Amino acid sequence: MYDHILFPTDGSDGAEAALDHAVDLAVTYDATLHVFYVVDTDTRGMATVGNEVAEQLETEGQSVVEATTDRVDDRGIAVVGQVIRGDPHEAILEYADANGIDLVVMATHGRRGLERYLLGSVTEKVVRSADVPVLTVRMEEDESGA
Repeated sequence: MYDHILFPTDGSDGAEAALDHAVDLAVTYDATLHVFYVVDTDTRGMATVGNEVAEQLETEGQSVVEATTDRVDDRGIAVVGQVIRGDPHEAILEYADANGIDLVVMATHGRRGLERYLLGSVTEKVVRSADVPVLTVRMEEDESGA
């Protein structure tokens, strides 16, 4: 049923909560887990800060992807990691189409505060536009500190 599962992450606690679901599904269906981080170059002001900041964010993204793949390494599933620059929801949809993704597993909330307000809801945009099922995972209240 699911051969390729996409797990977009921003390294937030919400994304970590969704990871367990993505891994369990990958184990159950013997699927490849695609860990995907997007350096958001579409955010207002990103064009003016220059390439150096984008490179720093890309390095941060690589660390998140590596930590995630290390965390699931002992589960016996194939894992692919990818970091790219772009608009998060568009990049997620393009990656899903280009890589035969059967299911997207992502958190309902990632970044918070003003940054999230400016970006809009990446998850909502993916849910509305994806050609494949999207499993959204809400972080438990005790995990969010609420």
